[in-house]
Amino acid sequence: MFRKSLFYAFLLALAVVLIYNPYFKTIAAGVAILLFGMIMLEEGFRVFTKGPLQNLLKKATDKLYKSIGVGALVTALIQSSSLVSVITISFISAGLISLSGGLGLIFGANIGTTATAWLVAGFGLKIKISALAMPMLVFGIIFSFEKKTSLKGIGNVLAGLGFFFLGVHYMKEGFDVFKEYIDLTQYAVPGFLGVIIYTGVGILITTILQSSSATLALILTALAAGQIDYENALALAIGANVGTTITAVLGSLSSNVAGKRLAGAHLIFNVVTGLVALAFIYPLANLVNILSDAFGISSSDYTLKLALFHTIFYIIG
Repeated sequence: MFRKSLFYAFLLALAVVLIYNPYFKTIAAGVAILLFGMIMLEEGFRVFTKGPLQNLLKKATDKLYKSIGVGALVTALIQSSSLVSVITISFISAGLISLSGGLGLIFGANIGTTATAWLVAGFGLKIKISALAMPMLVFGIIFSFEKKTSLKGIGNVLAGLGFFFLGVHYMKEGFDVFKEYIDLTQYAVPGFLGVIIYTGVGILITTILQSSSATLALILTALAAGQIDYENALALAIGANVGTTITAVLGSLSSNVAGKRLAGAHLIFNVVTGLVALAFIYPLANLVNILSDAFGISSSDYTLKLALFHTIFYIIG
């Protein structure tokens, strides 16, 4: 009931903003295109879940290090920790894998989802990404008309990547135009109070979008355009980490006790990781600065530093 009320309130607020603030339209369109791309990616990879992917996930859960590694690899490839979480819950409910093996996949999925941050920060914001998106969309749509299931799946994956890159492009364009008229940095809250507030905002955005990857792409594009402060961006990333557990919790509602236990463990893991990151946010930020110097990342390249921070606190978790 609360989720439905929140959804309707969000739709109403979005309609009002789009009517009275035309500069926000490009950003909203970018988010919508990116989310559609992620849906197509999930649909494309879902074709293969009953074949090679299912066998891979089942075989990878006999050892913890293997399940974490495979969870990270699969999530990095399919760009959806939510899909991996839901599949894992269904496998546990069916008795195909153990709870400990499922936990390893979930922990690995959390690490794998950091690939989105590196993809957007290191690639999507540095070149004209729309030039890559168009060929992917063309070939993806052509393949999606094929009758063979595997070719249709490949088509959806290509089209999904194309829409993902196109969404990042429009979000970046939107924030570049937006900053000429409104400076969101005037709403920045310094100090630890700002960290708490923006963590809550990150949780709220991810709960609405149902995707921490989409939230992170939004944070990175806003940061690249100078619309949010680096410190507040770190807090938003922590909030996105906590908010992403909502999908797994909702996916477990129809599962058995084992599936609900895994969703509960996922929630505990992300909340504890988020609390640790919050408590040590300033030491972690200093660690990011040290590692950035070691890796040759510019001190002013805050998008790559945010991606590095995102990876560090997931690995700590």
